[in-house]
Amino acid sequence: MTTAAVDAYFVCGVPRTGSSVLLGLLESTGVAGRPQAYFRVPDEPSWAQRWRVARTADGRIDYADFVRAALAAGRTGNGVFGAKLMWGTLDHLVDRLGTVHPDLAGRDLRLLERAFGRTRFVHLTRDDVVAQAVSWARAEQTGVWYDGGNGEISGSRGNDRTPTYDAGQIRHLVDTIGAHNAAWEAWYAAHGVQPYRVRYEDLAVDLTGVTLGILDHLGLTLPADRTVTPVHRRQADDLNRAWITRYRSEQPTG
Repeated sequence: MTTAAVDAYFVCGVPRTGSSVLLGLLESTGVAGRPQAYFRVPDEPSWAQRWRVARTADGRIDYADFVRAALAAGRTGNGVFGAKLMWGTLDHLVDRLGTVHPDLAGRDLRLLERAFGRTRFVHLTRDDVVAQAVSWARAEQTGVWYDGGNGEISGSRGNDRTPTYDAGQIRHLVDTIGAHNAAWEAWYAAHGVQPYRVRYEDLAVDLTGVTLGILDHLGLTLPADRTVTPVHRRQADDLNRAWITRYRSEQPTG
């Protein structure tokens, strides 16, 4: 088994940058953990139930036990752990870790390293922010965040709602994407983190190459008996393209 250069890594960014696809690709290698959105706030109770994490006397999840269960679920045999963090989830995770390790409260990177060991970050971005916002708006409306899957807790069932073009929602999400990307960059700078950067556009055309690049960054090698295999399907379709075209045509020029 390959010896990794790290103990853990987080796939970071903003929604609709190909993160679900990338998580499945990384897991398919057999050496890069079993990354999932383990720390997404609405899903933590469901993960805790799946893992049979004990609760405290007042019914809360014991977070130290929750992290240990996440590590057990998210590691491969070589000890590498992977997980996804969107902006907002990071604050929740370090706040909760601060209650487990109060001597490091407020020291984000130290908290992550105390809990997960040697940690690296893979940061996803998307050049076409309008396409990203359209994809996000549609997912918010329908409740469908991915097609396919690999053991995720939520995001595939949908709500049977027919998606409707909403320029205001798209505009708000364009602004949100910019703000969240800036927040990630500020956090990286504040903590001296240099993430490994992945563009959605590169991932879309070279799933294997991007995945192998991440493995190399982590000090890992794809085993001879493994192939990089997607478990999610592309969701963008003619409706996405129509919304993108309409939104751009409605924006002021000059």
